[in-house]
Amino acid sequence: MPGPLKTDPDRDLILECQRSLGEGFGGAFRQVYELYKDRVYNVCYRVTGNATDALDASQETFGIVHRKISAFRFESRFSSWVYRIAVNASIDIKRRAAARSVTSLEALQAPLDREGGSFDVEDERTEAPTDFASRHELEQDIQRSIDRLSPKMRTIIVLRYLESLSYDEIAETLTISLGTVKSRLSRAHAALDRELTPIVDRHFIHEEGR
Repeated sequence: MPGPLKTDPDRDLILECQRSLGEGFGGAFRQVYELYKDRVYNVCYRVTGNATDALDASQETFGIVHRKISAFRFESRFSSWVYRIAVNASIDIKRRAAARSVTSLEALQAPLDREGGSFDVEDERTEAPTDFASRHELEQDIQRSIDRLSPKMRTIIVLRYLESLSYDEIAETLTISLGTVKSRLSRAHAALDRELTPIVDRHFIHEEGR
């Protein structure tokens, strides 16, 4: 088993949580929550595909982090540990929803750029209504394409391109080898390309015809 990491950008904050008791712990953990709440929500939203499940998965994630942070030993980056919990919580919630045969309409209704989404978009107020509608429709199509990937492929796409994790960070987060990251990402590229090519072609044909 690897030893503790000597460097972690969150190390001092996490150690403060671990040393704190009572109200002191609450204050320190609040800083952890503020630091990670948007990143956790974004991962949960992209993996689950809808806002309701993303909120549930986020709550589960922080509940687990709250209970187990005192036992964290820096054998991985703290961020990797948090992402791992968020991914697992999201997949579990999505599976439970599928088992109940509940079909959510949230993915068709919630804008992809809420709560600091990872797409780099212009301010909505400066866009013409038709431009915003067209862009928003494309974003919805992209999210639905991601939703149709398997959980493993969807997760690796989210971590790599929406959270900008390196291959090493993905391997650490998912506890898989670097070779598995590359292989899984290659398969995810191919699957997503099949989904997105007709969507993007249709979008740009529509734009050129306006």
